[in-house]
Amino acid sequence: MRRVDWRAVAAGLAAPVLALVIAILVTSLVLVVASDPVGKVWETLLLVDATDAQRSRAVVNMLNSATTYYFAALAVAVGFRMNLFNIGVEGQYRLAAFCAAYIGAAVSLPAPLHVALIVVVAMAVGAMWAGVAALLKATRGVSEVISTIMLNSIATALVAFLLRKAAGDQGSSLNLSTDQLPASGRVPGIELGFLDTPIRVYGLVVLAAVAGLLYWLLLERTRFGFDLRATGMSESAAVASGVNVKKMVVAAMLISGAVAGLVGIPALVGEDPYAYTLTFQSGLGFTGIAIALLGRNSPIGIAIGALLWAYLDVAANRLQIQAGVSNEIVTIMQGTIVLSVVVAYELVRRYRVVSEQRRVAAAEPLAAGGGPVGGGGPSGGTGTAQGVPA
Repeated sequence: MRRVDWRAVAAGLAAPVLALVIAILVTSLVLVVASDPVGKVWETLLLVDATDAQRSRAVVNMLNSATTYYFAALAVAVGFRMNLFNIGVEGQYRLAAFCAAYIGAAVSLPAPLHVALIVVVAMAVGAMWAGVAALLKATRGVSEVISTIMLNSIATALVAFLLRKAAGDQGSSLNLSTDQLPASGRVPGIELGFLDTPIRVYGLVVLAAVAGLLYWLLLERTRFGFDLRATGMSESAAVASGVNVKKMVVAAMLISGAVAGLVGIPALVGEDPYAYTLTFQSGLGFTGIAIALLGRNSPIGIAIGALLWAYLDVAANRLQIQAGVSNEIVTIMQGTIVLSVVVAYELVRRYRVVSEQRRVAAAEPLAAGGGPVGGGGPSGGTGTAQGVPA
C-alpha cells in the first residue's frame, strides 16, 4: 500500500483553514470599526442562542439553498476546468426555468415522465443558450466572457417579455406568473424526521448528488474529461496531441449550459407556487462563480462551499433582529472568504513548490555521491558511488 504523505495532507487542509481564519479576522475587524457587538454577531451566526425549531428550520433552508447553489457552481466549474469562463449561468438558468415551467404546465403526463420532461426541457434550453456563446467562440473567436454577459441581459429581457405574454390577463402587472404545474409535475420534499420542522428538503437534492458524481466521473475517469482538462491546461499541447479544441469548446459550453438549466428546477417543482413568477430567485449564477472558486472546482469542495454559503445566508436573516446588525456583514464575510481562499491556496502552493525544491536539492548529492556532500559513502569511501545499487 502507498504511504500517506502527511505533509501533503496538512498542506491541503492548511489552505481552507487559513482562509477561514483570515475571513473571521477581517469580518471581526469590520465589526469593531463599525462599533457593532462582535460577540453577539458571532453568537447569532453560529445559532448559539437559537431554539431546536429554529436550528431545524435553518438546516432545511440551508440544504435547499445549497442544492441550487451546487448546480450553479457545477455549471461554472465545467467551464473553469476547460479554462472557459461561463459568466452566463444567470441567463441560462432563468430562461431554462421559465421554459420548463411554461411547458410543464401545458402538458399532462404521468408523474415520473412529467418531472423528467421538465428536467430535460430545462437542460436543453440551458445548453441551447450556452451554445450561442460556444459557436461564437469556436467560429469567430469571440470571448465567452463578453458574449455570455451580453446573453445574460438578453435572457433577462426575453424572460420578462415572455412572462408577460404567458401570464395573459392573470393577476396584476406586479404579480405575473406562468400557470401552476399540475401535481404530476411536482416533486415531494424529503422529510427529515430528526428535525423539528414541517419544512421539507427539496426532493431534487438527490439529483444534485447524482450530478456531482457524474461530473467527477466525466472529468476524472473518461477520455473526454482528460482531453477537456488537457485543453484547459495547454491548448497548444492539446492540439499537438490531436485534440479538436473547437469541438471541446462547444462540448464544454453545452454541458455547462445543461447543468445551468437545472439551477432553478428544485424550487420550481418542489416549492409553492410551483410556477415561474416575477419573484423567482435571481443572482444564483453569479453566486455559483464564487462557490466554484471556493470549492476549487472539486465536486466535494463545491458541496462544502455551497453548504457554507447557504449557512451564512440563512444565519444572516437573524442578524438584523437579534444582533441589531445589518445582514450585509454576511456579504462582506462571503466575499472575504472567496478572496482569502484564493490567497491562501496561492501561499500554500508556493510553500509546497519551495519545499519540493528543497527536498530534491537535498536528495541530489545523495544520489550523485552515495552520501552527503564532502562526506564518505556508505562503506566509508571518499564520495564515489559506492553502495549505489547497480
